[in-house]
Amino acid sequence: MNGHHVSRRFGWDTHGLPIEFEIDKQLGVRTRDQVLEMGIAKYNQACRGIVMRYSAEWEKTVTRLGRWIDFQNDYKTLDPSFMESVWWVFKQLWEKNMVYRGFKVMPYSLACSTPLSNFEAGSNYKDKSDPYILVSFPKLNEQDVELVVMTTTPWTLPSNLALCVHPEFDYVKIKDKESGKKYVLLKKRLCEIYNNPEEGKQYETLETFKGKDMKGWEYVPMFEYFEKEFKPNGAFRVLLDTYVKDDGGTGVVHQAPAFGVDDNRVCMENGVIKKGDRLPLPLDANGRFTAEVPDWKGELVFDANKSIMKNIKDRGRMVKQLQKFHSYPYCWRSETPLIYRGVPCWFIKVEQMTEDLLANQEKTYWVPPRISKRFVNWLKGAVDWAVSRNRFWGTPLPLWVSEDFTEVVCVGSVSELEELSGVRVKDLHRESVDHITIPSKKGNGVLRRVEEVFDCWFESGSMPYAQVHYPFENKEKFQNSFPADFIAEGVDQTRGWFYTLMVLSTALFDKPAFKNLIVNGLVLAADGKKMSKRLKNYPDPVGVIDKYGSDALRLYLINSPVVHADDLRFREEGVSAVLKDVLLPWFHAYRFCVETSLSLKKFVPNLDIVLKSNNVMDRWIMASLQNLVKFVRDEMKAYRLYTVIPKLVSFVEDLTNWYLRSNRGRMKGAAGEEEREVSVNVLFEVLLCLSVVMAPFTPFLAEYFYQNLRKVLPAEPKDDLTATDKDYHYSVPSVHYLPIPTPMEQLIDADVLRSVKLLQQAIELARQMRERNELPLKQPLSSVRVYLHQEEDLKKLELVQAYLMDQVQVKEVKLSCDVSVVKAKVIPDQKRLGARLKKDRKKVVDALMKLSDKEVRAMLESGEMVIEGHQLTSEDVSVKYVFEGGEKGMVAESNDEMVVVLDTVITPPLQQEFFRNQTVNFVQRLRKTAGVRKTDDIEIFFSSQNNKFDQFFEENRGLIQEAVGRPFMNAKNKPDWLVPILSTNGKINRVGVEFQVCGPSWCVALDGLDKSAQFALDMSVGMKNRKHLTEEIKKNNGLLNLKVNGTSYKLERGVSLFPSANARAEKK
Repeated sequence: MNGHHVSRRFGWDTHGLPIEFEIDKQLGVRTRDQVLEMGIAKYNQACRGIVMRYSAEWEKTVTRLGRWIDFQNDYKTLDPSFMESVWWVFKQLWEKNMVYRGFKVMPYSLACSTPLSNFEAGSNYKDKSDPYILVSFPKLNEQDVELVVMTTTPWTLPSNLALCVHPEFDYVKIKDKESGKKYVLLKKRLCEIYNNPEEGKQYETLETFKGKDMKGWEYVPMFEYFEKEFKPNGAFRVLLDTYVKDDGGTGVVHQAPAFGVDDNRVCMENGVIKKGDRLPLPLDANGRFTAEVPDWKGELVFDANKSIMKNIKDRGRMVKQLQKFHSYPYCWRSETPLIYRGVPCWFIKVEQMTEDLLANQEKTYWVPPRISKRFVNWLKGAVDWAVSRNRFWGTPLPLWVSEDFTEVVCVGSVSELEELSGVRVKDLHRESVDHITIPSKKGNGVLRRVEEVFDCWFESGSMPYAQVHYPFENKEKFQNSFPADFIAEGVDQTRGWFYTLMVLSTALFDKPAFKNLIVNGLVLAADGKKMSKRLKNYPDPVGVIDKYGSDALRLYLINSPVVHADDLRFREEGVSAVLKDVLLPWFHAYRFCVETSLSLKKFVPNLDIVLKSNNVMDRWIMASLQNLVKFVRDEMKAYRLYTVIPKLVSFVEDLTNWYLRSNRGRMKGAAGEEEREVSVNVLFEVLLCLSVVMAPFTPFLAEYFYQNLRKVLPAEPKDDLTATDKDYHYSVPSVHYLPIPTPMEQLIDADVLRSVKLLQQAIELARQMRERNELPLKQPLSSVRVYLHQEEDLKKLELVQAYLMDQVQVKEVKLSCDVSVVKAKVIPDQKRLGARLKKDRKKVVDALMKLSDKEVRAMLESGEMVIEGHQLTSEDVSVKYVFEGGEKGMVAESNDEMVVVLDTVITPPLQQEFFRNQTVNFVQRLRKTAGVRKTDDIEIFFSSQNNKFDQFFEENRGLIQEAVGRPFMNAKNKPDWLVPILSTNGKINRVGVEFQVCGPSWCVALDGLDKSAQFALDMSVGMKNRKHLTEEIKKNNGLLNLKVNGTSYKLERGVSLFPSANARAEKK
């Protein structure tokens, strides 16, 4: 819509844990060994077989949502071309010395048998119930003194190599009064042993010392599995480190270097373990104990907790045993608890890039801006990225290594691999490359590929290059479009896609991968929980679309907290409300425009008469439209979706609830044909322009409207117009081919906008008073007075005085700036004053309530006042203006701009007019229900349960008939045989009434006929084909010869024969 080409290829993430997890369930695979027994080729073939399983459903749903996506020229991460570019990206990092192999404690998924990155682990925390135990470690040379440790992972205790304390914290040695045991723990954390620690009653303090005084204390291991191997390195002693906290636990932390990041670091720094050496890691890939811990061999770690705790308790080393809920990381795919464990991985050196990452982040524009700050904080704390996964279905790491890893070759392309190996390569998945070897150039025999595959986030981060097979193809095309102008994703991607894009683009080109970014929040179920197929806690999206339409769903989401990066609790009734409150009123405005334009002789849009209209409401709606166009252009340019939709919705309300309501009679011709033509042209112009502006947001409804509206538009004067030169006043095949309109700023009249704003305020205040006094909107009243605070507003409101009279339903409007009858009263903000003034609140409030009109106005002018010794500002109070005219029946309401006074006394003539209005309203609703168009030839009959109301109808018949535009008469005039199209019963002023809508019928009126003969004659005439009978009477010069029940009648039009009941009644 701004003349740019937008690439719209659909991309499919086809690798990684989601696919493998589905196949594992399908094939009953539980361990890594089972895959190896089956064969990687067979396993990957199964994965390949399901990746596009839902593609047809995706395509149907995405298209139904109104997204124009090219599915025919899509790309997939499993394409060899995509995978080759991923290899190229990695090769660039390798050559920049940014890749290394390390052994690192990482989040690990037992269900998926693979490590996860830190940002994956941080994305899915849940509350989990775990053991919460205190265990003891006796000092080696003083075994009656025991160090107390808290842990929630008993399964890690067999791998314990050290204890850690904070050097500067205060620790105590105590003697438990009940057991006589001596314990050492943090003084501040005695509450871990005793619920309400009381010196002297529960325990006795023997000694107090700093943590640094405990350095080097040796202790008795909990288990002996690794004592022989690690004791010579200085294991099983107390170490010091400041990572120990004093807000939980006992201040003595158990160190298992294979299962904790800090544990590993502290043990490494103190020589307990050495870089490259083996760790005490007695688990297999599936999280089961190995033979190194024979007592629990084959048991899953979490399952072993119970028997490990029993073992500890049986040996007298359990101090306290509880079960507690705490926040715990879960695998984002399998929804199973993660563990932290040491794994060999290939890493990208991200930590050394921090400054470059932050510098490139400064070059990007984020909406909303606060998420950018969150991303910066994430970048500042970024750690080296583990990009390898011990899985099967993914892009293999292109590393061929010798057995001892002293020789490593990184391959960056298919041709390079073919050249090095002499093997033809057709695909890059494991089954196609794992068997390929490369001869060593250093005498190490042959080099074999490492078995890991890439983390699928590495593929996602490589997407800008791999989707176009860069640098092997499309080199110039890529360079001309990088960085991307715009991307959008969920707020959870600050640790995912946004992060990997930034890391790789910075490493490769020292640029961000994108310029502009919209971050959306997460759509949750109505209960605030994550949407879950298992829980079925959300409505079927396809069902919602089928029920309410895609446009309603789109507007609901675009006008929700989601576009402000906040979470949305999805409620179907919210979609329904958009349909009811926005789309249907818009549709009714469109339909009214079509109906009124059809009633003209021949409607030809004329922009010139629109631009020349002097009608204030025409000028207002056109000014509002240009303001809207300007606002949409400016805000969309700034990527602020969350400001655009409220403005669009507000404009639709202005159009339907204000412009149409105040101009409906004018469009029906009440002000003459010339005004009718102008007003219809204005409405057409607004709807046409609005269709173009709304097209990106409501693509289906905008297209529906445009396809009908363009039927009366002229063809484009020439075919070679560029996209941005196209004028929406000329017909094109689709609204989506049109550029966003350019605002006609000369039409933005500030005075007119102010006039109608004042009008709206006055009408709203009057309606509030009607509601409060239980006065229906259609009940006419004598007068309304408007007292304005600003003199310049007086002329502005005079411009729309006629509309005020019409919309408020009064006979007289009085405008004035004489505020002498309007008094200002203070309304104190009790909550605000109470929080600040405490006990002085009451006397200050009492003093405020006694302020005179003059004092209140002085306070408003200065913005402050001292009351009872306290400085108050205008923010501490609100002001209400009260009418003190004193006339009976006068009620008032005010805002900051005006005071509106309404005369609520209902005189008999006003009552009569209200009854007429109600009658007209009844009839109009009946016509609508019956599906009768305004141009249809019908007659309307009335009856009531009260003779006085029949008399009222007769007296007011002419006025009602004029209002409804069709004959209106007493039901006594309806031929007895005539069946109404539709009838309705209701009440007016608590009197029962009935209205019937009937088609016209020829009727007979002859003197001297009894009721039976009259019925037979009427029915005989009425049952004939009306068109044929009319032609026959015309042909016979107004005469009709008729024989009924053996009697011949000679009927004459206008004397004894009439074309309708109304014509017969008028003759009578």
